[in-house]
Amino acid sequence: MANNTYYNEILTEHNIRPLHKYKMEGADFSLEGVNPSCGDDIVLYLKLDQDEKIVEASFDGDGCAISQASSDIMCDLIIGKKKDEALRLSEIFLRMIRGKITEEEKEELEEAGILEDISHMPARVKCAVLAWRTMDEIFQDATEGKIDKYSGKFD
Repeated sequence: MANNTYYNEILTEHNIRPLHKYKMEGADFSLEGVNPSCGDDIVLYLKLDQDEKIVEASFDGDGCAISQASSDIMCDLIIGKKKDEALRLSEIFLRMIRGKITEEEKEELEEAGILEDISHMPARVKCAVLAWRTMDEIFQDATEGKIDKYSGKFD
């Protein structure tokens, strides 16, 4: 029961008082992520330095408590990480949601690890992974040349 209370407190805190919910000016990348099954609709903003380190991450938009909290937790976790580290954390997070993670990997996710129980709530999985999948898509599109880093616009 104590774990459930802790889980609810963290989710509530990130949902009610998100640190990273704002429209970022001058973002290197921005991309909309939509979860049609729930109505979650966010825009993820990323700013990277010349070494591909994420110096700022934010999101804006509307959605359920889980999507909003997960977005805020993800932004908190990836700031200060290089692109490759952020993608690795995303891969671990997505495996955690599918129930395929080690305890060591869960520790790497820090607060994001509290969302592990979402795997038992199939209707909420898309809510929890929305920001993570949006970040993956930003970096995949950038790698494939579909998006220009400095304008943040698609060709």
